[in-house]
Amino acid sequence: MDWEQLLSLKRHGDTNKRLRKEQDETRLGFEVDYDRIIFSSEFRSLQDKTQVIPLSKTDFIHTRLTHSLEVSVVGRSLGRRVGQKLLEKYPHLKNIHGYQINDFGAIVAAAALAHDIGNPPFGHSGEKAIGEFFKTGSGQKFKSELTEKEYQDLCDFEGNANGFKILTETRTGREGGLRLSYATLGAFMKYPKESLPKKPTSHIADKKYGFFQSDKTAFVDVASELGLKQTRSGADISFARHPLTFLVEAADDICYTIIDFEDGINFGLIQEEFALEYLIKLVKDNINSENYSSLTNTQDRISYLRALAINTLINETVDIFMMHEESILNGTFEKALLDLSNYKAQIKDIINISIKNVYNSRDVIDKEIAGYEVINELLNIFVGTVSNYQNGKLSNYDELILKVLPKTLDLNSNSLYRNILDVCNYVALMSDSNAIQTHRKLKGNHL
Repeated sequence: MDWEQLLSLKRHGDTNKRLRKEQDETRLGFEVDYDRIIFSSEFRSLQDKTQVIPLSKTDFIHTRLTHSLEVSVVGRSLGRRVGQKLLEKYPHLKNIHGYQINDFGAIVAAAALAHDIGNPPFGHSGEKAIGEFFKTGSGQKFKSELTEKEYQDLCDFEGNANGFKILTETRTGREGGLRLSYATLGAFMKYPKESLPKKPTSHIADKKYGFFQSDKTAFVDVASELGLKQTRSGADISFARHPLTFLVEAADDICYTIIDFEDGINFGLIQEEFALEYLIKLVKDNINSENYSSLTNTQDRISYLRALAINTLINETVDIFMMHEESILNGTFEKALLDLSNYKAQIKDIINISIKNVYNSRDVIDKEIAGYEVINELLNIFVGTVSNYQNGKLSNYDELILKVLPKTLDLNSNSLYRNILDVCNYVALMSDSNAIQTHRKLKGNHL
């Protein structure tokens, strides 16, 4: 893969090549990507979506929106620092083509900002709830009417694939979705493969899938424009990751490791003294003992250690990326960057205590169970209606349900798969509160 091609400014519908040298320095193309994401309605819904602790009314706890903003900030730092080193290594990118350090930061920041945009309400249990509706619930009946891959898309409903759908899907008056640059879309594409075959290798990019069958053409178009290395062809296609995707992933890994841990402390699920001990282990080689000793309360000490931990991991991630840049470029690098961290043991300890005390806390589990019920019932009603519409068997109740479905949902595609997928996308775009409120209304519990 080649950096000049990987940094493509092309957008959906472009007929002429966009050159970096001709960009308006006051509003660069990659920065426009960030703006379009942050002003989108899909991004706004993240303000009321679960990060870890569902439906929390506590000011300290992160939502998907605050998490995404923080991942974006870390991603920007990673991109800029890597960009500086890449321009030193490949000076023609700057001298001939005009790329700057901030271009790399802007691409990673925009892709990181959007990394959770396709995730359903109620955290990762939301993805599982949608999948299980088709795998073991009422949606099983559609298996015989769909292709194997179409059905697998639904059974393993994936927030990353739904995010690509949101960012790129054409609808009336909105050609090419948000029309982001292909470089940003490439950096966003964490798992550049189809839903089948599942986990064909141990490569980190094969862990999940990154696009629905309905978006396959768009996905291949982006991958081809960027020159991503094709790792499988024929009936089952997949590509190597865009190199900057590794930085987006690292930014997410850094934030959820440290900040989910901090949320657990603020929510009272992890003892403060215990937490300080774990964080100090992570930053012991970089801590300024005099500064630390001057802090008089636990909150300030945790904030100091959190900031130091993030900065420590950012610096190390940049070094790891540059050390393996050649294998990343040729598509043979198979791990997440933090898998090679010198602090891997400390990171594992922090994640384990978060799993035990936060992710598996009774409060979190109770609310995830409620989320399963809400999503299952919404899909049961909405998917049932679009199926009856497809078969020309609408009941009076179905006619009423059609009136509450969004006008952006076009049921005239004559494709059961697309109609069902659009319903899943509609439910996935709901915030936690909107999903609960809609469920109550449809069940007659709130008028």
